[in-house]
Amino acid sequence: MSFTSKVKTELADRISNAKHCRVAEIAALISMCGNVLIDEDDNYKVCVQTDTEVTAKKFRELLWKTFHIDTDVEEKDNQLSHSKKSYLVNIKNSEDALLVLNETRIMNKQNEIEEQMNVSKNEIIKKDCCKRAYLRGAFLASGSISDPEKSYHFEIKCTNENKANQIVDILKTFDVDAKTINRKNKFVVYLKDSEKVVDALNIMEAPVALLEVETIKVDKEMNNMVNRQMNCDLANTNKTVGAAQRVIEDIKYIDNEVGLSYLSEKMQQIAKIRVENPEASLQEIGDLMNPPLGKSGVNHRLRKISEIANKLREEESPK
Repeated sequence: MSFTSKVKTELADRISNAKHCRVAEIAALISMCGNVLIDEDDNYKVCVQTDTEVTAKKFRELLWKTFHIDTDVEEKDNQLSHSKKSYLVNIKNSEDALLVLNETRIMNKQNEIEEQMNVSKNEIIKKDCCKRAYLRGAFLASGSISDPEKSYHFEIKCTNENKANQIVDILKTFDVDAKTINRKNKFVVYLKDSEKVVDALNIMEAPVALLEVETIKVDKEMNNMVNRQMNCDLANTNKTVGAAQRVIEDIKYIDNEVGLSYLSEKMQQIAKIRVENPEASLQEIGDLMNPPLGKSGVNHRLRKISEIANKLREEESPK
């Protein structure tokens, strides 16, 4: 099951106890994936078509709980895809259709089909709880969300720019800034930041999906931190090993050219320990000294040995 399907299944199971919220969600579903049909006798019919079965069943349940309108979910082959199905819910009775259109304010007082796109003036979404319900319905109708294991991307496709702007304005009332893009004759509202995706799930009241995104996000951050630490440790190890190898080469050069007796007793001791323990750290080298020596002391003596080796090289070089 895709992550979008998980989220839609969770949202479909949420039925608000408040009628005004159910009306807002019905309004969003009709607006985003519905059609109003009027025949020559002025009989009205409302049809909602979706490629998600849980969305169709949610719309049917909302109609029953809110208006006691009994409908069926019809399954049809999707003409655009042989592998997908379409699910239709029809309000065939004209009186029932008019009731729903009036209650959702999709029909104005002059009995004309006209949606109020201004968020502040739309009576259906005056309350925050109704805005949440409307966004929930819009996502069920035409939303998608990427697998958080791969990326963070939330979007709702709208049939026109006014509807897209309305979704943007609703999100903005919850301090979530969304972007829009025109894609294949659709106006897409989208969020790409992980925090904004989490906020959108919170607004729609999808706590299970929200927790999954947050958990994956924390796991990713932990893995990134561990990887950074491992890379840092590896770089430090390589640096330490490289430095140790250069000092060993300097010691061998001195031994071959003039012998280790050229060095003071203290330097001879540390030179032998360094060669015998090529992978030891400065602290470990210091602990092997007699008497023990601190890291800074070990570093100082090894640096002096390298300086002596470089001086011998300079003297040997032709002038």
